[in-house]
Amino acid sequence: MSSLDPLADVRPETAMDADLARLASIDLNLLVPLLALLEERSVTKAAGKVGLSQPAMSHGLNRTRRLLNDELLVRQGRGMVLTPRAAELIAPLRQALHQTARIISASSFDPAVDTRQITVAMTNSTAFVIGSELSRLLAERAPNTVLQLRTTSVATSAPFVEDAADVVLLPEAFPSPHPRERLYDDRWVVVASWNEPRDADALQLLEQVPHVFPDSPSERLRPYEILDEKSIPYRVRQRVSDHLFVPHLIAQSGSGVAIHRYQVGLEFEGRFDLRVEEFPFPVEPLGIDMVWNPWLADGAFKSWLREILLEAAEPLQARYKLPS
Repeated sequence: MSSLDPLADVRPETAMDADLARLASIDLNLLVPLLALLEERSVTKAAGKVGLSQPAMSHGLNRTRRLLNDELLVRQGRGMVLTPRAAELIAPLRQALHQTARIISASSFDPAVDTRQITVAMTNSTAFVIGSELSRLLAERAPNTVLQLRTTSVATSAPFVEDAADVVLLPEAFPSPHPRERLYDDRWVVVASWNEPRDADALQLLEQVPHVFPDSPSERLRPYEILDEKSIPYRVRQRVSDHLFVPHLIAQSGSGVAIHRYQVGLEFEGRFDLRVEEFPFPVEPLGIDMVWNPWLADGAFKSWLREILLEAAEPLQARYKLPS
């Protein structure tokens, strides 16, 4: 009995063959210049990047516009901006071309000789606690690679698209549309100078000592929401947009209190005269997760980098102690 759906009897291989047949009719030489154009957003710079003349690059852009039925690059003021379709193309096109290059090279991933750029995006606080160990391991295991650390607090695909990040290390509280895996555990704590009253507990410090407040227009820390919900009084003395600068200010000034991450607090506690206390109310955990670039197709490299990240996080996990 035949299906009422005219496509039901079409084998997946047949559809794939049709896609490949269409691909065979397309000049794939357009793809490398296209990626250069999308990344550089300039015909002149893109031409220099791939070794073409400016007229040849302009000709290629016009052909690609007709092929994709999209302007791709449009003039805005003195520069060029990407169309929405063009912005969506960057990450999958980059990954497809890199994967194709590796297939052609016919060599499996070998960290001892690989020369790629490894891009890891994370908040500056995460970079502070794991960045140096990650850098050390990569220099030891993959000496010819280049590590690029990108600081971000964006939970969208922007780090993958704009920065070509292989992986984003994202706090647990930040949502992501992509699968994630725990890298290391963290939580909120109270950080204060030892110059503040030593017999004061964490709640008394929060109530009595002026706060150095990690100010951000896009988010409000959950612990401060809890203090507001419980009508706990506190006074803000300073507002700082860079979260990592907060414990530094407290340590250098010798006064103040703040709410910060446990792992960051321990790093500063070991370097400065700082006191770290548990946050006095239940609050959601703050683990750091690995969120992988969904277009990262090099499975061997991904598995290797995952092991490197987990090894870099081992000292953090070893020193993590749950509050008693």
